[in-house]
Amino acid sequence: MHDESVVGKLRGNFASKTIEDCKSFIASSISETNIHLAIASDTDEYMGTVSLKNIKDGNAEFAITVRKEAMSKGYSWFGMEAIIDKAFNELNLDSVYWCVSRENERAIRFYDKHNFHEVIDIPEELLERYKGIDNLKWYSVLKGDEIKVPENVAGCKVIHIKTIPTVDAGELSFFEATHEVSFEIKRIYYISKVPEGVRRGFHAHKELKQLLFCPYGRIQLILENKNGREEIELSDPSIGVVIDQCTWREMLWLQKDSVLCVAASDFYKPDDYIRNYDEFKKIERKNDK
Repeated sequence: MHDESVVGKLRGNFASKTIEDCKSFIASSISETNIHLAIASDTDEYMGTVSLKNIKDGNAEFAITVRKEAMSKGYSWFGMEAIIDKAFNELNLDSVYWCVSRENERAIRFYDKHNFHEVIDIPEELLERYKGIDNLKWYSVLKGDEIKVPENVAGCKVIHIKTIPTVDAGELSFFEATHEVSFEIKRIYYISKVPEGVRRGFHAHKELKQLLFCPYGRIQLILENKNGREEIELSDPSIGVVIDQCTWREMLWLQKDSVLCVAASDFYKPDDYIRNYDEFKKIERKNDK
């Protein structure tokens, strides 16, 4: 609570808190309107606190703080998943909201990385609590929202690209041919400068294997093959989708100037493309026999 690198961008005068304040907080950590839970390591060491506050009328506010030693080690995401699961599956809430200062770049980077997006439809009662505080970015999760990254989409594997964070200096992500992906990479290309709302793709490949990821922005990837038709939003540079089977794909740009990167198993071969949807369905039926 006295670590400026942890609480510097948070509201409240944490530097004035004492051990007695901590004990009082812990003693009152569970009530009808507030739930504060500790995030602990496998050895039961305290790593942070995750909270649901102002629980009322099916809504609650989410909050989380972790120690510096716990940052970039998965504790924040573990705590967030657990408390949101509790909100919807145990408390049967309808929505969870939270806000952060736009100056808190570390927190915003964390939420954006995990596919949470800014919302503007915030209950008035909630906004009233923050009256007079400017420059806030609001997020929300509604009952039924999927917050976990799926393991696959239309049978195509979703991979976590290795990412190394550096305090106050961003992140470095990388993947290696035949390690993170099951094929040798012969070509890399990217699509950029696409206006918001534009769709691209509308093709499949006969043999080509690809890894698709979005290093900047938000792109909706729609895939269809023998496993069905599913979609996934690419907005986290550390998340990629490996397409290693005959799959129709479409890409919708949800944010202007988003970038789509593709690592491919072979050089450009026009004959490998299936650009007609009806032809794709015929090939799909033939391969399925």
